[in-house]
Order: sequence, then structure tokens, then C-alpha cells
Amino acid sequence: MEIAGKIASYFQGSPAELITVIIAMLPVAELRGAIPWALTLGDLDWTRAIPLAIVGNMIPIPFILLLLGPVSNFLSRWAVFEKFFQWLFARTRKRSKNIERYKALGLILFVAIPLPVTGGWTGSVAAFLFGIRFWKAMICVFIGVCIAAVIVSLTTLGAIGAVRLFG
Repeated sequence: MEIAGKIASYFQGSPAELITVIIAMLPVAELRGAIPWALTLGDLDWTRAIPLAIVGNMIPIPFILLLLGPVSNFLSRWAVFEKFFQWLFARTRKRSKNIERYKALGLILFVAIPLPVTGGWTGSVAAFLFGIRFWKAMICVFIGVCIAAVIVSLTTLGAIGAVRLFG
């Protein structure tokens, strides 16, 4: 949530809804950072925070799925970018063996587990690497993002309730 706080301070004065969407769009933070921020510091109700975080998390996904191949091919002409994409693709392959094995179900579960180096961004890179077609990948990532939203929301709301109860 540290990243979410820094982003929110940069957009200070903006509506909490906009900040929630922006945090959810970013790699690393995604909705794992957006939902806790929205429910605590953003003071949004869960009925607004969750859909905004899901929408924000999904905004970059079609661009990643459609443009990763052409952009990585173009930029790999230069050694620094070639090394970066080799590192990114090797790291993603290593961490996404279940996607390779189970395809759609593996992709859903990979995105759904709200841990570091999982989520919509990495899941989209993995879908690209393992040749999962665009619409199938979009649907799988969306389902995974929705499951992650439920997990993160319940965890956050449980923590808020515990703080209120015992704090």
C-alpha cells in the first residue's frame, strides 16, 4: 500500500474514484493496492471501490495483449531493450508454469492469487508468451481480476473490522 499512498499523494485533491482507477492501472500495485487504499484512505464504500478497481486493473490489459509482441520486437533492435524483454519473458515463464500446463484455468488462478508478481499485468504477459488468444486471455484475466478483487476486499474489510472492533 506504500506505492498506492505515494500515487495518491501525487494526485492529491483529485477525486478518490480517479485515484483508485489510476492505482489499479499500475503494474505492481494493481487492485491489490487500489482496493485497500480506496477502502481506508480514499474513504470509498466497497460498492464503489471494487468496481472502480476492477475497471482500472483491466484498462491496460488489452493494450498489453495486443501491443506486447510488436513493441518488444521493435524495441529489441537495441541491446538494452533486448536484455530487458529476455529477462521479463524468462521471469514470466518461470513463474507461470501452471499457465503453460492448464492454459485458461491456470491463467485465471495466476491472476486471481493476490501475491507479488501475479495479477493482470503479469498474467497478460504470460498469456502472450503461451499463445492464449486475445479474447480468451481477456476473459480469463477478467475472471482472475474479479476473484482477486473479492479476496483483497474481504481481507481489507476484515482488517478494517478488526481494527474497529479491537482498536
